Amino acid sequence: MQHSEVEKIKKDFDQEIGMVSTSAELEQVRIKYLGRNGIVTKLFDELKSLPPEEKPIFGKHINILRSEVTELFNDKKSSLDSEQTSGETALDLTLPGKTVRLGSKHILTQTLFEIKSIFKGLGFSVYDGPELESDYYNFEALNFPPDHPARDMQDTFFVSQKFLLRTHTTPVQIRIMEKEKPPIRAIMPGRVYRNEAISSRSYCMFHQVDGIYVDTNVSFAELKGTLVAFAEQFYGEGLKYRFRPSFFPFTEPSAEMDITCYICNGKGCRVCKHTGWLEILGCGMVDPNVFKYVNYDSEKYTGYAFGMGIERIAMLKYGIDDIRIFFENDLRFLKQF
Repeated sequence: MQHSEVEKIKKDFDQEIGMVSTSAELEQVRIKYLGRNGIVTKLFDELKSLPPEEKPIFGKHINILRSEVTELFNDKKSSLDSEQTSGETALDLTLPGKTVRLGSKHILTQTLFEIKSIFKGLGFSVYDGPELESDYYNFEALNFPPDHPARDMQDTFFVSQKFLLRTHTTPVQIRIMEKEKPPIRAIMPGRVYRNEAISSRSYCMFHQVDGIYVDTNVSFAELKGTLVAFAEQFYGEGLKYRFRPSFFPFTEPSAEMDITCYICNGKGCRVCKHTGWLEILGCGMVDPNVFKYVNYDSEKYTGYAFGMGIERIAMLKYGIDDIRIFFENDLRFLKQF
């Protein structure tokens, strides 16, 4: 076969593919030239019968032909697919438009924003601090004795002998008091970490909001008034509350605040474990020993502090009974909020 005959096949293919207007016609052209018994395919069978000296030259020509024909076929196929898609889109203009689903804030983010908004309205500023904390700020400056159980490896993720993943956001209180003088009124939201077994009630990472107010003549009555105002704004007015004695190394006296179960109105249910009460936070007056670490005169200044878990607050408000669901990114759950 001469080179001119290869050129004729290329010319015939160009003409035929130029007249193609549908995918079905294009497929017929492909079968005619590139199919198992196609014109171009048969040329490779003829190559076997040629004299050895002619095979390299003829082989080069038919390889070039196959490449060019294949490229033209692919270009035509892409063009037809594009025209078909455009035609389908044009027809869809008569149909109702597709609804674009908008994202929303995570339930924990919504809860945190609401908490922050309430305390900002009560005159508190918002601060944050490092999640990788030193033993000094996380424990020592907060009046944790060296043998306190919270220092045990079972409770804390230690990175080294002196550094750890903070177990609460309370260390930010020390950092604030080191830099600023009273009066101080601030909250500190953020992630915290505990080396605990994951269950429906506990997780190795969660969120907290701590708060502190330091000035002259700060009283426990002011602490109660602030927290009751927060609870009534967050959960609704008319709820009953109580403060139970408790213990925290950095506050004295210390207490835990309970509110009446808003689900059963204090009658007792599964959420409140049939007690009629829900614990929402811990609080107390700042221990004078803490003031020593920040060079505050404990004879002149007093203060109160409090801390709450955002997951717990959200679980209580929305009747969620498993903390793990906050971190599973299940859209069936998240879309409810």
